[in-house]
Amino acid sequence: MGELSVELLGPGAAGDVALVEALAALVNGVYADSETGLWLDGASRTSAAEVAGFIRAGEIAVARDDGRTIGCVHVQRWDDATGEFGLLAADPEHRGSGVGRALVRFAEDRSRDEGRTTMRLELLVPRAWTHPAKAFLAQWYERIGYRVVRRGSIDEDYPHLAPLLATPCDFLVWHKPL
Repeated sequence: MGELSVELLGPGAAGDVALVEALAALVNGVYADSETGLWLDGASRTSAAEVAGFIRAGEIAVARDDGRTIGCVHVQRWDDATGEFGLLAADPEHRGSGVGRALVRFAEDRSRDEGRTTMRLELLVPRAWTHPAKAFLAQWYERIGYRVVRRGSIDEDYPHLAPLLATPCDFLVWHKPL
């Protein structure tokens, strides 16, 4: 890997159709792999339109290796004290090389710079069985300082998503002090 950089995309990048579609494809590909068995066939994590909206709002950061986009994260304000990140995705060819950690660090730094004191994320997990990718992510989040603060119900908190699930799921809400 060459030189890794992370930057927030400017609103104008939402008009770069190739970039927006590539980011949506990256996220959907990574999540299809890491959420195998959780969603019904044909369910996608995001869309190009949603990604473009997040870019216009100034909420998408990308990781680049010598100019090539290899990862992204959605970072936003949850409330006055809390930032949140999601849609964390790294090109599978670059997993284990620090891309995810750099994207999370960027999200944390941005939230801290905006006066937030806590960082938040949600992790979808099956209710009745252990998903290997989710177990790996849970351990990784713990190693970088996150702790579970609550277990939420998809049925109650995201009822529009429940019919798309292939298995009953909840989500874990994680926090980290900034």
